Amino acid sequence: MLIKQSFSRLICVLFVVLICSLQVFAQQPDVKISKKDRKKDIEMVTTEGSIILRLSDSTPIHRDNFLKLVKSGYYNGVTFHRVIPQFMIQGGDPKTKGDSLLKLEKSKDSLYTLPAEFRPGLYHKRGALAAARTGDEVNPQKASSGNQFYIVQGRTFTDVGLDSVEINRLKGRKIPAAYREYYKTIGGTPQLDQNYTVFGEVVSGMEVVDKIAQKPTTGRPGGDKPLQDIRIIETKLISRKRR
Repeated sequence: MLIKQSFSRLICVLFVVLICSLQVFAQQPDVKISKKDRKKDIEMVTTEGSIILRLSDSTPIHRDNFLKLVKSGYYNGVTFHRVIPQFMIQGGDPKTKGDSLLKLEKSKDSLYTLPAEFRPGLYHKRGALAAARTGDEVNPQKASSGNQFYIVQGRTFTDVGLDSVEINRLKGRKIPAAYREYYKTIGGTPQLDQNYTVFGEVVSGMEVVDKIAQKPTTGRPGGDKPLQDIRIIETKLISRKRR
């Protein structure tokens, strides 16, 4: 009798997991990605100018997901809803579209996550494109939001500052020498390395990122929301130019 009850409970648990998995999968855009798509860059046209993004082949789950979102027009109309100077600009929340036709999409937004893809060669240098996520206390596996992203503006660090990051934020994990040099000369957000998935970078338009990062916001008490909407007008795939 005990064995039958345990088996029944197991079946119930597996059923719930299956249903949840189907719900999460259902959030991903039903758009096909071709090999040619993976060799293209993305132009993100904003109210402040255009940003050209290049996705990494080292993070195929995040790459293909972002390509699907771009091809489906998902980002057209959303805002950069969180902006922190010398840190990053964040966008992709469907709630910022203000479109009543998106009620279903909005209600299921929290179900859509992607498994983390941490890669040693991808770090939070200035211009890095990365996935936002919920905090460790509710998300110990550091799963990424399926739609929200951020672009690093960052700042430069001294050796003392990087030593402090290693001890207090990276729990003793060392920052590679080449990355330290980059953080000291060009900048970034090293405290986020290997904690949030980096899946691409800005190849053109960092001046637009800087412009957005300097816009007045509500500050931390108001969620760092820009006082005036900074909207993504359109995202599209474009031919990749050699750098």
